Amino acid sequence: MVFDAAGKDDKSFNTAVWRGAQQAEEELGIFLCDVEPGDVSAIEPALRAMAETGFQIILGVGFINVPYVEAVASEYPKTAFAVLDAAANGSNVASVTFDEHHGSYLVGYAAGLKSTTGICGLVGGMDIPLIRRFALAYEAGVKAANPSARALVNYAGVTPAAWSDPNRGKELALAQYAQGADVIFAAAGATGLGVFDAAEETGKLVIGCDSNQNYLKPGLVLTSMLKRLDVATFELIRRTLTGKFEAGNMSFGLGNGGMDVAIDNYNRNLLTEAQWQQVLQVKQQIIDGDIAVPDYYDTLR
Repeated sequence: MVFDAAGKDDKSFNTAVWRGAQQAEEELGIFLCDVEPGDVSAIEPALRAMAETGFQIILGVGFINVPYVEAVASEYPKTAFAVLDAAANGSNVASVTFDEHHGSYLVGYAAGLKSTTGICGLVGGMDIPLIRRFALAYEAGVKAANPSARALVNYAGVTPAAWSDPNRGKELALAQYAQGADVIFAAAGATGLGVFDAAEETGKLVIGCDSNQNYLKPGLVLTSMLKRLDVATFELIRRTLTGKFEAGNMSFGLGNGGMDVAIDNYNRNLLTEAQWQQVLQVKQQIIDGDIAVPDYYDTLR
């Protein structure tokens, strides 16, 4: 597997993938090799070296891997490839995508219930359609819980470095808190760790992303939007080992356990039991199709 620029210890997106790979290593007995490229120029050589070595499946983590996976997969048609969290083409390429707008709406709803100022924030990583998808749905969720509330949205940058800049994340979060935000969704990979530091500094709330980050700042993390990349990674590997690998798209959402909201001992008391029940009711309404969550991707079609 080849990670994106933030590396596997971002405690968010990449860490979730790594957790699924480690589970496969422990339970399925695989040999696991990973590369943290640091720079995009190192991605394609790493993928090609893995293909030459003869690995059964090669995973590219994140959208940044798409063109390199497509290029290398076309040269090694008998090897299984996959891209996690993005769509890629190829007769031997699986794409894993998520209904992240559903999860974003759900944590936005929780933020709207909790906020006393009526101002909720989002700090995104790289300004790309994927993160705008988070932002649009998050704001819709906030307003569904509190129609008079509003959302502040900022992005850390326009290059892959935007995923690994905690100082920038903290700077943006402090600015949003100063504007009245009392809950901020950190959808920014390792950059989001700076948002957690800002929450601690101000005593205000933050929402985690991808992995369960409730433990990072106990009592200050309202919840985390779970994007079960660990489940997807394990399932891809399991299917490959059992001869059931299929090219094409695998979609994960609230209905099949691919997305969720984290409720545990770290955050359970931050909303009332009745409020948590409201959040879970909204979750079921999304699954049932009773709530139509706005999708930024629809504006691009």
